[in-house]
Amino acid sequence: MNQFSEYVEQLAAQLLAKKWRLATAESCTGGLISAACTDLAGSSDWFECGFVTYSNLAKQQHLGVEADTLRQHGAVSLAVAEAMARGARARSNADVSVAVTGIAGPGGGSPDKPVGTVCLAWCTAEAVESTRVLFQGGRADVRNATAIAALEGLLQRI
Repeated sequence: MNQFSEYVEQLAAQLLAKKWRLATAESCTGGLISAACTDLAGSSDWFECGFVTYSNLAKQQHLGVEADTLRQHGAVSLAVAEAMARGARARSNADVSVAVTGIAGPGGGSPDKPVGTVCLAWCTAEAVESTRVLFQGGRADVRNATAIAALEGLLQRI
């Protein structure tokens, strides 16, 4: 059992009850959310796919994030997280998607977006919701906290 198991088991139950499928769009977590989901046996019944789009070009090519959105807001922004979530849902057979983009560190931060800044977004047929958070700790801490926040957000929205 890993640190995500309880969240994933709850998520699986909720998705199965609704007959929904999940897609993920990950940047700073590099597939951690998808891996946590697929660690659970039987996840093929509710997990559709995961996009790991680390570069801006990958975000554009695989998720349809507009170059202008990236230029205007930066990769770590609510606008990009929302576009990633919409793209993941649109480019899959998923009913719900989650997207994360952030600065896990140790470098890459700025005064406006310090290390630990993460933008998360969730998309269903009804809405796209997003939030920006600042996590503390090292790279692994930020990535793990991001994955937990993504899973918690899914549980709240399903």
